[in-house]
Amino acid sequence: METSPNGSQSLERGLAILSEFGPATPELGISDLARSLGLSRSTSHRYVATLARLGYLQQNANTRKYRLGPRVLDLGFAAINSMELRQISAPHLQRLADETGHTVNMAILDGSDIVYIERCRTSQVGQREIDLDLHIGSRLPAYCTSMGKVLLAFLDPAEQTPLLEQIELPERGPNTITTREALARELERVRERGLAVNNEELAYGLRSIAVPVRGQNSAVVAAINLAVHRSSASIDELVARLSPKLHREAATISALLGHRSG
Repeated sequence: METSPNGSQSLERGLAILSEFGPATPELGISDLARSLGLSRSTSHRYVATLARLGYLQQNANTRKYRLGPRVLDLGFAAINSMELRQISAPHLQRLADETGHTVNMAILDGSDIVYIERCRTSQVGQREIDLDLHIGSRLPAYCTSMGKVLLAFLDPAEQTPLLEQIELPERGPNTITTREALARELERVRERGLAVNNEELAYGLRSIAVPVRGQNSAVVAAINLAVHRSSASIDELVARLSPKLHREAATISALLGHRSG
C-alpha cells in the first residue's frame, strides 16, 4: 500500500485494514491482512491489536480471525444520521408509505452497491411484508435493484463506463439482468423515463419502482423507491398507480435540497 507524503502513515494503515472487511470477507486473519496490504505480520498484528482494543475490530475466539467491531457500526450510523438528505427526506418518505400502504426506501450509491439511508414502513395494517432483512445501512448490488438502476443510469459517463465494465452480474432473482449489454440498454431506458422498475430481479416475489432525487446542481444524489410483494400488483399497475406519488415526493425532497427544475 502507498502512503501519502503529507498524511499520517498510521492512520492510513489503520483505515486500510478496516476497508479490507466487507460482505465477501467478513472475517480476516493477520496473514490475510498482511498479504493484502503488503505489510509484515508483526506490523499488521500491531495495528489490528490497537483497532481491537479500541472496539473497531473483534476477534472470533474459535477461528482467531477478526471482524468489524461495534465502534465501526456506531460511526456508520452516526454518518447516516447526520446526513441532511436523510433528515429532510424522512417525513416525506413516511407520508408516502402511509399514503400508499407500502414500504418506502431511500438509498445512495457506493461503488457498485446501494446503501440504504432511510426505510419507512407503512402504518397501515394488513400489508404483506417482503422479508429481505433490510435496514438502514444495508447494502445491495446496484444492478439488480430499482434504486441502483436509477443511480447507475444518472452517473456521468466517465464514471458509469468503467463501473459497468468491472461489475459482476450473477443471477439473483427470476428476472435478473445478467449481461452488460442488456444492463446498458436498461439504464438508457431508465434515464429516458426518469423511472426504474425491478420485476423480481433481486429476489422472487419482490417488485419495486424508483425515481431520482436531485440536489442543488441537478445531480442525482439519491433514489427513492416503493417496494411491494408480487401479489399486490403487476409492474404495469405499480407504475400507473404509484409512480405519480413517488415522483411527487421526489420532487418535493429535491426542491428542499435546493434543486430547481427547468
